[in-house]
Amino acid sequence: MTIHSASYLISSPDYMKCPAADRPEYAFIGRSNVGKSSLINMLMNQQKLAKTSASPGKTQMINHFTINNEFYIVDLPGYGFAKVSQTSRRRWEQMIENYLRKRETLLHVFVLIDSRHNPQKLDIDFVNQLDKWQIPFSLVFTKSDKETQRVVSKNVKDFLAELLKTWQFLPAHVVTSALKKQGRDKILEMMQTMNNEFKLLQKK
Repeated sequence: MTIHSASYLISSPDYMKCPAADRPEYAFIGRSNVGKSSLINMLMNQQKLAKTSASPGKTQMINHFTINNEFYIVDLPGYGFAKVSQTSRRRWEQMIENYLRKRETLLHVFVLIDSRHNPQKLDIDFVNQLDKWQIPFSLVFTKSDKETQRVVSKNVKDFLAELLKTWQFLPAHVVTSALKKQGRDKILEMMQTMNNEFKLLQKK
């Protein structure tokens, strides 16, 4: 897939105020400070499409971007950010759940995992919840350039091994680096395949 255009569209406080569900949609989510905005910017070949911040918890709404006038990518708030009130956290969690479970044209969720760390319970719990809700997703291991290849490989392997304790089949996974553009072609190819499938279904 070639990215011809990518632009910010709207930020919505809940799924009912999102743009019309008339095209394929791909959501990106992960723990706060996992490198989500950097990954989105790398995928779209822009430096400032999604706003990056050194402060975790910056993204607080459902952010839609229009790509090639053909599909949306969505930047969702990070989960597990502790330095907000319980009320705010519950509101975010409900907003995210409603979007993930009720958005009709959401085709796939890319769950970002920091490849520098051992498997984290928060990430495991979140992907288990997606599985329970029967929402299609892939794992995207981020920041692979910020650790040795050996450490990254071990952490990815350990994360998948943790899932295999209760899963029969593993989700697809991609190891990425926003700096080196690692994993870009694979993720864009996945989106292109799903876009094509969406078009075929629309014609029926």
